[in-house]
Amino acid sequence: MAKAVVAGKPGEKQGRGKRPRRRLFNVDEYYRMAEAGIFGPDERVELIDGAIIEMAAMGSRHATRVRRLTRWWVLHLNDRAVVSTQCPLRLSSMSEPEPDIALLRPRADEYASTHPQAEDVLLLIEVADTSLAFDRRTKLPIYAEEGIVEFWLVDLNGGRVDVYRRPEHGHYQDVDTLTRGASVSPLALPDLRISVAEILG
Repeated sequence: MAKAVVAGKPGEKQGRGKRPRRRLFNVDEYYRMAEAGIFGPDERVELIDGAIIEMAAMGSRHATRVRRLTRWWVLHLNDRAVVSTQCPLRLSSMSEPEPDIALLRPRADEYASTHPQAEDVLLLIEVADTSLAFDRRTKLPIYAEEGIVEFWLVDLNGGRVDVYRRPEHGHYQDVDTLTRGASVSPLALPDLRISVAEILG
């Protein structure tokens, strides 16, 4: 959950009629804070739309699903994409989330020189156990706004996979909800088909 940092103009008193302002950060400031040791070594944070979000501890069910999905993609892709698990994705100067799984366009250096950006993403997957509301209300609009071509939201508790495609004007135009018994292929890799049962576990 985000912790708002408030700040006013230098010397300004927060008296009656003065509303506190939320202090937003860009990626460069975010990295300087990390280098300064502001975040603990085990602290899970993401920069989302200028806000530093402290992520909830990952439960074993969530972690297991991410590991198994990662293994499935690695086994089936045969180097046709880079499988990135909970690694930074530079979406803008104000957002650098760490999605559960991202399938990225192949690159010789495997993104050693810079973090991948929206145009590098073939498919983004977030696995939601306790984070469903945050993923849907906060991350989903940002992914659409920044042009992530395809996003799957895995709802472990609801037993469904929401598939979002064709981002336009900050919204996905195509949305499908899939349950057990269905299967799905990424638009960029139409020959690879995975069942919803395999995704949900």
